[in-house]
Amino acid sequence: MDQLQALVVEPLKPVLKPISDALPEPVHDTIISLIGATCHSALLLDLDVSKDPQCTSLAISKALGLAIVGTSAIVKVPQILKLVNSRSSAGVSFISYAMETASLLITLSYNVRQRFPFSTYGESAFIAVQDVVIGVLVLSFAGKPAGAAAFVAVVAASIYALLFDQNLVDGNTISLLQAGAGALGVASKLPQIIAIYNEGSTGQLSAFAVFNYLLGTLSRIFTTLQEVDDKLILYSILAAFVLNAVLAIQMVYYWNSPAKKTAAPSQKSKKAAEKAPVAAKSSGVSPKPAGKTPSTRRRG
Repeated sequence: MDQLQALVVEPLKPVLKPISDALPEPVHDTIISLIGATCHSALLLDLDVSKDPQCTSLAISKALGLAIVGTSAIVKVPQILKLVNSRSSAGVSFISYAMETASLLITLSYNVRQRFPFSTYGESAFIAVQDVVIGVLVLSFAGKPAGAAAFVAVVAASIYALLFDQNLVDGNTISLLQAGAGALGVASKLPQIIAIYNEGSTGQLSAFAVFNYLLGTLSRIFTTLQEVDDKLILYSILAAFVLNAVLAIQMVYYWNSPAKKTAAPSQKSKKAAEKAPVAAKSSGVSPKPAGKTPSTRRRG
């Protein structure tokens, strides 16, 4: 930190100091609420990153956390647009998104009840909303509108039970659910990985969503270590990072691979028609010409 202060911050002080002094009072109040008055004074007023290294780490963590939350609001919009424009859900696993939605709702509820900083979990809310939209689109394009309606109803009931009625789900139960949510979040990636492997293509899966998710989980590991002393959350994020890395590798590997195509019905019927005379000949029965009826005997 001393080298950073001497080599980077000190030369920039003549430029940074007027900017920090000109910031409006609400901005200073927001920063104080995020990192505390002591760190605000050291980092923003004194422009000294070496005075308290923990303040610098906390500030980086808060900045990363807010960046993750902000990016999460649009991280899956490209996936939604890709589904809408193609009118196809090829290569996109509904089971994967349904499981991820359940995991995110549990994680969101657990963090709210534990009163952890919003910057450490806020993306759960935004991504869950986008996952619900993707799940509805996948079911709709698969010709299952009733399933899409049922999915929305289940999500709405889960939100009520987890967030708004603690008589249905008490503190002990939500802790147990959070332990399962980590495993569920990890398992939610497996159907998508398997779907890509079986298709031999990433289909309509969005590369933007995959790689941003990978970077988001990597950053979230740092923010969790800095601000949240909860092993349940840390282990689930570590496992999610590993499987997100697998998805990213698949995205690169199958980048230019087209999806597997099945033979068209017309081609199948054509092949069947070609095989029919051969089968009839081998059985000793000559095939009857299409469109003709057996001739009748002449009279007289």
